[in-house]
Amino acid sequence: MPHLLREIAYVRSGDKGDICSFGVIAKAPEYYEMLLRAVTPERIKQLYGDFVKGAVHVYRLDNIHSVNVVMEQAIGGGAPSTLRLDQTAKSLGHAILRLPIEGMPGS
Repeated sequence: MPHLLREIAYVRSGDKGDICSFGVIAKAPEYYEMLLRAVTPERIKQLYGDFVKGAVHVYRLDNIHSVNVVMEQAIGGGAPSTLRLDQTAKSLGHAILRLPIEGMPGS
């Protein structure tokens, strides 16, 4: 069974217009390098598929062992106009925790 990002990280999400942003925070400093290898624009686009129509940016925050992820055109037009059941970024942010990771001790 693959290890998932939720084992090494927390997430906090938000949105503005049609942009979803969330922070992915390593649970411990020793997990930060695994987090960086796992959370890339390419892997995020693959995970979310057609939900994210625009660019994906990942910004490193080395001093707090975190990354800030910004996904453009990710909320179906924004909270007031989307037809999605979850019109904010809460579910989208937490979905990143399903991302498979490699390099866990004992795996």
